[in-house]
Amino acid sequence: MKKFNIRKVLDGLTAASSSSSSSATAQPGTPRENDVVQETLQSEHFQLCKTVRHGFPYQPSSMAFDPVQKILAVGTQTGALRLFGRAGVECYCQHESGAAVIQLQFLINEGALVSALADDSIHLWNLRQKIPAILHSLKFNRERITYCHLPFQSKWLYIGSERGNIHIVNVESFTLSGYVIMWNKAIELSTKTHPGPVVHISDNPMDEGKLLIGFECGVVVLWDLKSKKADYRYNYDEAIHSVAWHHEGKQFVCSHSDGTLTTWNIRAPAKPAQIITPHGKQPKDGKKPEPCKPILKVEYKTTRKKYVFKVKFLYYDTVRLRKSERDYFHTSTVLVYCDRYPIFESPYPLSIHESPVTCCEYFADCPSELIPALYSVGSRQKRQGYSKKEWPISGGNWGQGTQTYPEIIVTGSLYSSLSVFKVMLQVLYKLKTAKVFERARGKEEKPSTDIVDEDPFAIQTLFWCPESRMLCVAGVSAHVIIYRFSKQEVTTEVVQLLEVRMQCEFSEVDSPDPGGEQTPTLPTPAAPSSPQEAEPPNQLTAGVNSSEGARDNIPCLQVRSSPLKQSPGYQVELVVQLVWVSGEPPQQITSLAVNSSFGLVVFGNSNGLAVVDYVQKTLLLNLGTSELYSPSDPCQRQPRSPRKPRQPSGGFCDSNDGSNNSEDRCKSPTSGSTSPCNSDDERKQNFIEKVKLKSRRFSKTVANDFGTVSFTCILPSLTVSLSMNDNGKDNAFTRSRSSSVTSIDRESREAISSFYFCESFPRKSDSLASPCLLVGTTQGSVMMVALGLQPGGDQKLQQPLSFASCGTLVQLKGGILTMALLDAAGTLLPPSCEAWYDPNASDEEKEKVRRRRPATPPSSQEGQDSQFAVLCSEKQAKVVAMPSQTSIYKHNITETSFVLRVDVVQMAGAYCIACFCANGHIMTLSLPSLRPLLDINYLPLTDMRIARTFCFSNLGQALYLTSPTEIQRITYSQETCDNLQEMLSELFTPVETPEAPNRGFFKGLFGGGAQSLDREDLFGETAAGKASRSLAQHIPGPGSMEGMKGAASGVVGDLARARVALDERGQKLGELEERTAAMMASAESFSKHAHDMMVKYKDKKWYQL
Repeated sequence: MKKFNIRKVLDGLTAASSSSSSSATAQPGTPRENDVVQETLQSEHFQLCKTVRHGFPYQPSSMAFDPVQKILAVGTQTGALRLFGRAGVECYCQHESGAAVIQLQFLINEGALVSALADDSIHLWNLRQKIPAILHSLKFNRERITYCHLPFQSKWLYIGSERGNIHIVNVESFTLSGYVIMWNKAIELSTKTHPGPVVHISDNPMDEGKLLIGFECGVVVLWDLKSKKADYRYNYDEAIHSVAWHHEGKQFVCSHSDGTLTTWNIRAPAKPAQIITPHGKQPKDGKKPEPCKPILKVEYKTTRKKYVFKVKFLYYDTVRLRKSERDYFHTSTVLVYCDRYPIFESPYPLSIHESPVTCCEYFADCPSELIPALYSVGSRQKRQGYSKKEWPISGGNWGQGTQTYPEIIVTGSLYSSLSVFKVMLQVLYKLKTAKVFERARGKEEKPSTDIVDEDPFAIQTLFWCPESRMLCVAGVSAHVIIYRFSKQEVTTEVVQLLEVRMQCEFSEVDSPDPGGEQTPTLPTPAAPSSPQEAEPPNQLTAGVNSSEGARDNIPCLQVRSSPLKQSPGYQVELVVQLVWVSGEPPQQITSLAVNSSFGLVVFGNSNGLAVVDYVQKTLLLNLGTSELYSPSDPCQRQPRSPRKPRQPSGGFCDSNDGSNNSEDRCKSPTSGSTSPCNSDDERKQNFIEKVKLKSRRFSKTVANDFGTVSFTCILPSLTVSLSMNDNGKDNAFTRSRSSSVTSIDRESREAISSFYFCESFPRKSDSLASPCLLVGTTQGSVMMVALGLQPGGDQKLQQPLSFASCGTLVQLKGGILTMALLDAAGTLLPPSCEAWYDPNASDEEKEKVRRRRPATPPSSQEGQDSQFAVLCSEKQAKVVAMPSQTSIYKHNITETSFVLRVDVVQMAGAYCIACFCANGHIMTLSLPSLRPLLDINYLPLTDMRIARTFCFSNLGQALYLTSPTEIQRITYSQETCDNLQEMLSELFTPVETPEAPNRGFFKGLFGGGAQSLDREDLFGETAAGKASRSLAQHIPGPGSMEGMKGAASGVVGDLARARVALDERGQKLGELEERTAAMMASAESFSKHAHDMMVKYKDKKWYQL
């Protein structure tokens, strides 16, 4: 602890020295203002730990269900163990070895679970505590485990091996029994070949002394445990995958590798009683059915109509509880992944039926009325094919946490779907963004796989404003969709479309027209009136193809032309598409932001930025990146291009143009070879190649563009910058702003990486704050654009809108990731937004809640700074005083790595910067002094998915996708870590085990009852002896009695530790008392002997001695 304090002091001295040096040139009034900010956050407020993992287990390999506790356990190929109870009761555990979990067995209603791993080890988990722990482990040395079976209410576990032997383990002590069933005794003596691994073990439902053993080769043996010999042997030519008993114990069924099901009578081993191929073609001439795929799992269930229930590819487990003819199983609680049968609707987030998640965002402490609004519209969405019964996995209890703030997770998927989840409960709302586009009907219309690997409608980035409920989605096909939230159903006759042409000036061979006039874009048919309509429209067609086949003014996707019925929820307001330019496809959208108060949407890529007014459905600004560096005259509300006058887009694309095939129209803007990277660090270059390889499954555009971070959106998939242009591609890891870099070079590699709407001071001489747009680039430049917005209401639709580029505000190392604004007291100034109103409601209701801009913008006295601009890049963080534009604080976040995600978050009533670096470090910095508060090496970046989805939120919360189907939540709050034990749910609840149903009098008289077996007499050490020590090694787990004494926490743990300490003290006192008593006895004995000797020689003379 002392070492940490010393380091903190050194960091504080370094920050103080850097801030003093950077603020040396500040205005005289600046230090006085900075001293007013009282920072309350300290290092003691931060601690990092994992909280909970949501979603379906990735790559599941085994499953078990406790029908009494109603808990489901799922093991994965990576050694993970997921436990599910009722909605909100989830637990994640991990085996240290990381080996695949091949089988799970519950100790029914005992709060314990046995897991068998592919590394030939078995583990006993204790589920009676909030964080399950391993009690015992057993590692086999000479044989490989293939199958396990634990009878109901038995402490003896059967383990089958690859050699065909069966060993028996006592689950209480995890010791091997001397009773072993050897393969050569189980099969017939005349058999010359090895039967193969054991694939099935089960006891007869009516006789526990009979054990059914299935070998892979097709041999099944009915073994008598008492006589230690085989009663019957059943032979079939095909390999066995699964075996199941009939509940009466007189028949069993086997599933084979050729798709056949064989039914056997236990007393007729000569041939099967029935052979069927339920999924194979049945020849009419009576010949043998054609073989088909194997049936991997089969269960033998009967109904009142005596019909056999056998299903292909039915992955589930049913655990028998009864020792009688009727087993305690529920066919309604079978977990099935099959399209032919009704399934239960999962209450957990990220169902297995969803497409891969490409982006996510986490909102903590969102508006309280938002969740009920989303639930009301989400509950109306039709969910067909689900069972009407209640979710059967209902075990466990929720934790007694103190968390009261609402939380929402928003995810975008590869197949154009967007979902909104209420954390730990259920899916609130789903949205399909591909509905606004025409679907390809033929193979020739489908996009080429060389352009987009999976889906051209995939969501790449998105921006969501919880206050105004505005949603903006950007896709991989260079399109942007703006949504409004409405509680009323509407039918949109024509989807509003706006096509934007973005290109770079340096790639243009022809010079612009001398007059410099700009040809306006024709409005869409249903667009409202705008100042552009007064200008003479151009009569050129929308899509232009030259004689050489070059495409121009053609988008990658075709917007839907038929009426669109939109249910209550998020409804399309406007579709913006980037078009082809002179045969070149549009560049990927790398950054996105929406401001509902201004009615603007801004997006950018490697060519520049575009500002769209989604209220008037018009393009307001189209600037190249190079034009942002030098101030220019304010332009009127009119589309503007950095190149020569272009041909206008005529609204919808021409669907009758046969040459505009989908392959060319959806061509990737970054397809092609990548030029050598100009990075100074080879390790970073290797990382780029590795990331490209791993992210290819989502889309090649995401993998190759891989350059800028979308800070206002969910998907930071472009965190490492590789800005693209028409002439070549370059790596922007080294963003040095040396004097040798020309402006054209900077243009060719610089892309827009971040936006932030604010009300600040664009110029140093300004005394009143005005609407501004902060623009960050991949080269580390932060520029400010002044927005000449007019008052809100109807006046806004009639007044022109002007823009003015104010040049570079500050320069940082690395690409800009996020920007924010603080007031003079250090409080965050969020972008202004209007309160939500239903766009389909009456005008009176709209006017009640409509609010455009704050009435009293902040002002600055002469010589004093009233705002702080917080700017973060991949390498640095800076705080700039406004309006003096003086850099007062500076902190180098990392030198050897780079930042993947950074956010300005609220924590303990104050604000700080939270960063996640590629080297796995999570750091927090105070505001505005940028004092280091936390630096922990949490998770090295091994998967690009983590970089795309990692996001911070307020109140010390964060999350990321740890697998394609799982979300891992973490906290960096000390308070949350202290209360985590109370917030965790409980898996085990005391429940009485149901009793077996009473059998009828005549059935019990004539049918015979179930025969029990005293396994202790057979498998105990007295009867069977000890097993070989070299066969397996016993390893005490951390959750054993010895480990639990030191690992227990909370009040119960303190009492347990106090009791142990008291016992130890009492034991020591007892030993001391015994020693004292022994010394007293020895002293008394010595005194007695001394007295006797004194009496003996008392009266004797010396010569009598």
